[in-house]
Amino acid sequence: MLEYMTLKRDRRQFLAFTGLTLKEFKALLPSFIEAYRRQHASRQTLAGQKRQRQVGGGRRGLLNTPEQKLLFILVSQKAYPLQVVMGELCGMNQSAANQQIHRLLPVLRDALTTLGVMPERDGSQFSQAERHRSESADYIIDGTERRRLRPKSPEKQALYNSGKQKMDSDKNVVIVHPRLKRVGYLSPTHAGNTPDKKLADTEQIVDPRHAVLHKDTGFQGYEPKVKQTPQVKKSRVAAI
Repeated sequence: MLEYMTLKRDRRQFLAFTGLTLKEFKALLPSFIEAYRRQHASRQTLAGQKRQRQVGGGRRGLLNTPEQKLLFILVSQKAYPLQVVMGELCGMNQSAANQQIHRLLPVLRDALTTLGVMPERDGSQFSQAERHRSESADYIIDGTERRRLRPKSPEKQALYNSGKQKMDSDKNVVIVHPRLKRVGYLSPTHAGNTPDKKLADTEQIVDPRHAVLHKDTGFQGYEPKVKQTPQVKKSRVAAI
């Protein structure tokens, strides 16, 4: 069973499961606890009804500590396993895993928003969102793809089939700050065969004017109003 007290002893494994170092996990935990208290008052049951007994009465849940709750939702989002698999990892059935994911995901989102690390989702607001940050405006823009179930409809199969990745996928454009490893902008999700440049043009992203925006050949011709848009060229390897 996946347990916080056991997993934290192996820092490499902890990072692999959660996507966070133990130090980052502990920095996130206080905000997660406060967000949980805001969204789930102790005077109410899971169903939102008034409690008939004190908190802690009755059978103890499997996610009985804030650390265990945060670990559960982080592993769920990092590995993104089937709910039945997530349940097996944490000693619960699929129905309970589904309930906990829907209960804890808004709490995690609230906590990350409070810490100011959630990416901007509106392209027109990206420049304004970055205005208050003190770090250098040095970014990388790229398209990312995630595998998805193959649609049954032939029309949708053609729409979601990615020629580059040779799979059915969903695509987003991200703008990241490489030195801080921070995602500044995350676009809405599009079909996997949408070209990177077309997706960026569609979202009408407004970048900080003093930014240096690094791009690859997928954004050939994408020239937003920024200080510089250096493009990485693919190196040619001589045939042996």
